Amino acid sequence: MNVKETKKNIIQAGHEAVKELIKVAKEPIVETDDDISADRLKNAAATKKLAIFDAFEILSRIQEEDDILNNKPKEEVEIEVFSGFAEKRSK
Repeated sequence: MNVKETKKNIIQAGHEAVKELIKVAKEPIVETDDDISADRLKNAAATKKLAIFDAFEILSRIQEEDDILNNKPKEEVEIEVFSGFAEKRSK
């Protein structure tokens, strides 16, 4: 098995992982009408948040690797830097 095939398999596994994380994110935070502690509710909400952010992180990395495999150029983002009066005049 060569490196490209291995990367393709990893990308496919990443897509499956994202599907599982979406399932976790779609589940209700709590499934009971009983009074629950704020700590338990906070932990459940944090778990959902982590699942969502992990899914986005995995998708971003999948896109990067897919672009590398397909020889697509990396997009460069220009950052606009604001400078003060003194910095502008010093040139």
